[in-house]
Amino acid sequence: MLLVLAFVITWVVFSLLIFPNLNTLYETFFSSGSFSLEPIQKLLKSERALWSILNSIILAVILVITVNAVGIFLVLATQYFDIKGARFIKYSFYSTLIYGGVALNLGYKLVYGENGPITQLLLQINPNMNESWFTGLFAVVFVMSFACTSNHMLFLTSAIRNVDYHTIEAAKNLGASQFTIIKNVVIPTLKPTLFAVTILTFLTGLSATSAPLVFGGKDFETITPMILTFARSSSSKDLATVLALVLGILTIIVLFFMLRSEEKGNYISISKTKMSFKKQKIENRLGNVIVHLITYVLFVIYTLPVLAVIVYSFTDSLAISTGVIALDSFTLANYSLTFSSIDALEPYVVSLSYGLVASVLVIIFCLLCAYLMKKYKNILTKSLDYLLMIPWFLPSVLIAVGLTVTFNVNQPVVFNKVLTGTVWVLLIGYFVVKIPFTLRITKSAFYGINNEIEEAAKNLGANAFYTFIRVVLPVIIPSILGVFALNFIDILPDYDLTVFLYHPLYEPLGVTIMNATGNSVAADTKALSLVYTVILMIINTVILALVYGNGFNNKRTGVNG
Repeated sequence: MLLVLAFVITWVVFSLLIFPNLNTLYETFFSSGSFSLEPIQKLLKSERALWSILNSIILAVILVITVNAVGIFLVLATQYFDIKGARFIKYSFYSTLIYGGVALNLGYKLVYGENGPITQLLLQINPNMNESWFTGLFAVVFVMSFACTSNHMLFLTSAIRNVDYHTIEAAKNLGASQFTIIKNVVIPTLKPTLFAVTILTFLTGLSATSAPLVFGGKDFETITPMILTFARSSSSKDLATVLALVLGILTIIVLFFMLRSEEKGNYISISKTKMSFKKQKIENRLGNVIVHLITYVLFVIYTLPVLAVIVYSFTDSLAISTGVIALDSFTLANYSLTFSSIDALEPYVVSLSYGLVASVLVIIFCLLCAYLMKKYKNILTKSLDYLLMIPWFLPSVLIAVGLTVTFNVNQPVVFNKVLTGTVWVLLIGYFVVKIPFTLRITKSAFYGINNEIEEAAKNLGANAFYTFIRVVLPVIIPSILGVFALNFIDILPDYDLTVFLYHPLYEPLGVTIMNATGNSVAADTKALSLVYTVILMIINTVILALVYGNGFNNKRTGVNG
């Protein structure tokens, strides 16, 4: 049994993680049978390609500043300061967890696009203003600055709750101002988490796809959309591959810097007995007004796209195309049309099928790998751990290009099958990109189990399989369900990876919604995409509520108790 398991894991690692990426390098620089730098020379001669690289770096650097500024403020406003209405307002800031990517961009397009309410308001103030003002670098930065704060709301929120209140009280007693306390006491304790989300933000900006496609226009093209453009042309596919490799190299450099900097970090708690955190009232009146005002403005910014998607999903095609809503514009026809035929629901069925199967497969695979890593601590399992991190060091677009290039012909590693252009290659892509995150969470869950529990089961005569199923799995199931939920809701609206690998006859949800963001798209098509987005938000909300809500926690307590 162990040999079979080892063979399966080895085959997966080599066939899906190592071989496609090595083959991409070979096909790029040895396509003619001998080593050639012609693809790089071709890249250097392409002004569009070079500008896309520079634009991606600029975007990533700017987002590090803007996303951190917004994210830190959101966490302070909802968790640190005593803000009026914070209990209600925070749900708006968490909205990016239930819809993101192309779905979120669709919401911002409805609000700030040519027919959006903000644009119409600005036109009334200045009739000579360009109605296509919301485009280019500014638009992309604006949207992503608010769209990419999910990690801050998840991880920084958890970190700030663990801040020792004794240290804050001590600083107060020494006469420190609230600003000084935040700067010298609170923020330093958040450094490990803040550092991690900063790197994630930089990588997100570097490989951004949907936002630059929707709002970038011709004047602001980034790497991933450029790769997609080149990949669609047979004469420039080699340029797409080289650009993907450049993106991969930039990603590896950033992650290497992160790991080196993290090793040099020294973060310690200065108090041995911690006191639960209490929200702080802003003592300065002017400061209190300013913080409240900024909080409410951010609430409006986060809420408008969600409301726009929901409201427009209940309006007719005229309202959607013109942006003008009247009482007689409201209708249930869009929802009736969506649920009246299988064809209308096909994008959902496709994405739900991919999300469910890919999430289950990656959970099973990572469970087996994590179990082996804990049980057998040797050079083989340690090497396996490093190899399974390959997708973490490579952008999803490079993984997609690698799978497409490699499996475009018969390959012995996949039993001489051609996978490119089939429904299987997208499933493989989802599976591969979710391995690192799933493995990290699964390993943490395994290492949190007391070894004495397994030893007791063995002493009672239970075999390894029975011990795993009846003893180990019930303990780690909350973490497993949590990572399953996050993987599932991330796959449903995915566009970045999907657009490179999907089968044309089975169009996933992310591609369908992205197609609806174009200005030339029919209003009926946009209406269906709006309904898809609303249903997506409902599904994601239900999943997160079941996994992280009180109902699930109560069940979990009952099992453990």
